[in-house]
Amino acid sequence: MRHTILYAALIMIAFNACKEDFLDIPSETNLTTNTFFTSQSDFEKAVNGAYAPLRTLYNNPAANNSSAYFMGEMHSDNTHYVLNPNFRATIDQEQIADFIYDASSAIATNRYTANYLIIARANQILAQIDNIDFDATIKSNLKGQAFFLRALSYFDLVQYFGKVPLHLTPATTLNETYLPLSSVDSIYLQIIADASEAASLLPTKSVQEPGRATSGAAKTLLGNVYIVLKDYASAETVLKDVVNSGEYSLISNYAAVFDPSNKNNSESVFEVQYKEGSEGYASNFINPFLPQPISAEEITTLFAANGVYPANVQALTVEGYNIPTPDLIAAYETGDERKDASIGFVTASGKTYPFIKKYLHPHAQFGITNDNWPVYRYAEVLLLLAEALNEQGKSSEALPYLNMVRKRAGLADITSTTNLSDVILHERRVELAFENKRWLDLVRTGKAVEVITAYGTRVKANPANYYYPPGFAPVPASFTNIQLTFPLPASEALLSPYF
Repeated sequence: MRHTILYAALIMIAFNACKEDFLDIPSETNLTTNTFFTSQSDFEKAVNGAYAPLRTLYNNPAANNSSAYFMGEMHSDNTHYVLNPNFRATIDQEQIADFIYDASSAIATNRYTANYLIIARANQILAQIDNIDFDATIKSNLKGQAFFLRALSYFDLVQYFGKVPLHLTPATTLNETYLPLSSVDSIYLQIIADASEAASLLPTKSVQEPGRATSGAAKTLLGNVYIVLKDYASAETVLKDVVNSGEYSLISNYAAVFDPSNKNNSESVFEVQYKEGSEGYASNFINPFLPQPISAEEITTLFAANGVYPANVQALTVEGYNIPTPDLIAAYETGDERKDASIGFVTASGKTYPFIKKYLHPHAQFGITNDNWPVYRYAEVLLLLAEALNEQGKSSEALPYLNMVRKRAGLADITSTTNLSDVILHERRVELAFENKRWLDLVRTGKAVEVITAYGTRVKANPANYYYPPGFAPVPASFTNIQLTFPLPASEALLSPYF
């Protein structure tokens, strides 16, 4: 994290230096000055820059280690990997899925640093924006986005790492780039404060520029936080605000929710923005989600069957990640339309495997796609509200919200309130499959150790069912020590006296 804070500070130094005489000698102790932003345009660009690390966090094809889905889906019973014994360049991805913890994990480290880069950029904005005079409405919007992004990042950090340093102002000296670990309670208090401020400052979805944080997104984040903290009454209040706002509605066709032609649709509360093309903003979820090795011919056959015809299709020879498990496939009820929309089957090296179909859409060039990543959808708002009501003993009030989601999936209403907590958790699993929710759901409901231990037993007993080739199985250390958070990155511990 010190690397990240220092990196952000040095960027600011470079930005400022461009406007000063090159003979000026920079301070060797101070990292920042207060002269970087002088106009509305400067802050607009800075806010754009604060969003940018989200793209790497959710999709990092260059490193093949996008931490969001590895730590949210593969680090659960939803997805696994197709072991490739001939690919041993890195086992980081496998260890994440096998519940083997390594403080040197590039995947976990990238998540940590991406979040702190967002935080550092948000802090720079918030520290200076009130010093510059420009349109008050625009200023409130920009501040709200910065508060939202900081809240979202700290929520991500505290759920995956627990205690972390709480940076709320820009680092101005080298010593300020590292801070003591803050308690989980204090981090959550800050998240609530930031998300609440964002909700009060941000415009509604119908007013805001598409793709940016809104008051509805901030309230959804706040509701999610209250659910994790088991403050169900507060969650009910804020989530009902989102439902009653009239800003959101379910798309009638589940598959259409994820179609790039429907970006930022009526169901979208907040999604990470990608753009197909050569500018460097494209996504590429589908390629690493295919089982590998897979030939160019096998990929072409699959794509053509789904109306996808990109140029320059090439074989993929690394290792397939985020492959749906038999456990998840079996979790769908008969007639659930979400199953076929989310999961397909493909032949790779002559063998049939499931794959995530949810993100397979037309694109012009192989590996350069236009899909956004959903962080919050209205369907999740409805399920969170159902959970908040049920946990307060208002189970009959919870049913309509749960059944709105089920009806869209082509399923019958739930009429019984027996074991409704488990029913809602199951509904979240299939509705939000491959959206990085499963591991955190297991943790906050207290089911992580029980569910993953049983899952690990199944994987070890029948490795072929979980995509291991003949003669191979998980390493003995797999699934033997289920921890609820990841170790803080070793690279940061080397720099900080507090880790």
